[in-house]
Amino acid sequence: MWALRMNCIAARIALKWHEDPISWFSSYGNANWEFDQNGLVKRRIASIYDLPINEGDRKYYWPLGRRPDDHPGLSVLVL
Repeated sequence: MWALRMNCIAARIALKWHEDPISWFSSYGNANWEFDQNGLVKRRIASIYDLPINEGDRKYYWPLGRRPDDHPGLSVLVL
Protein backbone atom coordinates (compact mmCIF):
# COMPACT_ATOMS: atom_id res chain seq x y z
CA MET A 1 0.00 0.00 0.00
CA TRP A 2 1.40 3.39 -0.97
CA ALA A 3 -1.09 5.67 0.73
CA LEU A 4 -4.09 5.57 3.02
CA ARG A 5 -6.10 8.70 3.74
CA MET A 6 -9.57 8.82 5.27
CA ASN A 7 -11.66 7.11 2.56
CA CYS A 8 -8.94 6.56 -0.09
CA ILE A 9 -6.30 3.88 -0.69
CA ALA A 10 -3.52 3.79 -3.30
CA ALA A 11 -1.73 0.47 -3.80
CA ARG A 12 0.77 -1.32 -5.99
CA ILE A 13 -0.61 -4.61 -7.33
CA ALA A 14 1.23 -7.79 -8.33
CA LEU A 15 -0.71 -11.01 -8.79
CA LYS A 16 -0.75 -14.29 -10.68
CA TRP A 17 -3.94 -15.83 -12.04
CA HIS A 18 -5.18 -18.31 -14.59
CA GLU A 19 -8.10 -18.72 -17.00
CA ASP A 20 -7.74 -22.50 -17.06
CA PRO A 21 -5.21 -24.96 -15.60
CA ILE A 22 -2.71 -24.16 -18.35
CA SER A 23 -3.06 -20.42 -19.19
CA TRP A 24 -1.31 -18.40 -16.44
CA PHE A 25 -0.91 -14.61 -16.28
CA SER A 26 1.04 -12.12 -14.22
CA SER A 27 -0.57 -8.74 -13.53
CA TYR A 28 1.26 -5.65 -12.26
CA GLY A 29 0.11 -2.11 -11.76
CA ASN A 30 -1.30 0.60 -9.54
CA ALA A 31 -4.80 1.08 -8.23
CA ASN A 32 -6.66 3.80 -6.36
CA TRP A 33 -9.90 3.23 -4.48
CA GLU A 34 -12.30 5.76 -2.97
CA PHE A 35 -15.01 4.51 -0.59
CA ASP A 36 -18.41 5.95 0.35
CA GLN A 37 -19.67 6.44 3.92
CA ASN A 38 -20.87 2.78 4.00
CA GLY A 39 -17.44 1.43 3.07
CA LEU A 40 -18.48 0.51 -0.48
CA VAL A 41 -16.26 1.32 -3.44
CA LYS A 42 -17.34 4.67 -4.86
CA ARG A 43 -14.57 4.97 -7.46
CA ARG A 44 -11.75 2.74 -8.67
CA ILE A 45 -8.99 3.87 -11.00
CA ALA A 46 -6.40 1.29 -12.03
CA SER A 47 -3.62 0.80 -14.51
CA ILE A 48 -2.79 -2.91 -14.68
CA TYR A 49 -0.57 -4.75 -17.17
CA ASP A 50 -1.39 -8.44 -17.83
CA LEU A 51 1.41 -10.65 -19.16
CA PRO A 52 1.08 -14.33 -20.14
CA ILE A 53 3.55 -16.53 -18.20
CA ASN A 54 4.48 -20.18 -17.87
CA GLU A 55 3.21 -21.86 -14.71
CA GLY A 56 6.84 -22.33 -13.65
CA ASP A 57 7.29 -18.54 -13.59
CA ARG A 58 4.79 -18.13 -10.75
CA LYS A 59 6.19 -16.59 -7.56
CA TYR A 60 3.18 -17.12 -5.30
CA TYR A 61 2.23 -20.59 -4.07
CA TRP A 62 -0.27 -20.59 -1.20
CA PRO A 63 -3.97 -21.40 -0.82
CA LEU A 64 -6.57 -18.72 -1.48
CA GLY A 65 -6.39 -15.99 1.15
CA ARG A 66 -3.90 -13.68 2.80
CA ARG A 67 -0.20 -13.96 1.93
CA PRO A 68 1.64 -15.95 4.63
CA ASP A 69 3.81 -13.76 6.90
CA ASP A 70 6.97 -15.68 6.00
CA HIS A 71 6.51 -15.28 2.20
CA PRO A 72 8.66 -12.54 0.54
CA GLY A 73 6.83 -9.31 -0.30
CA LEU A 74 6.81 -7.31 -3.54
CA SER A 75 10.01 -5.37 -2.78
CA VAL A 76 11.97 -8.53 -1.94
CA LEU A 77 10.71 -10.18 -5.14
CA VAL A 78 11.65 -7.00 -7.07
CA LEU A 79 8.12 -6.45 -8.40
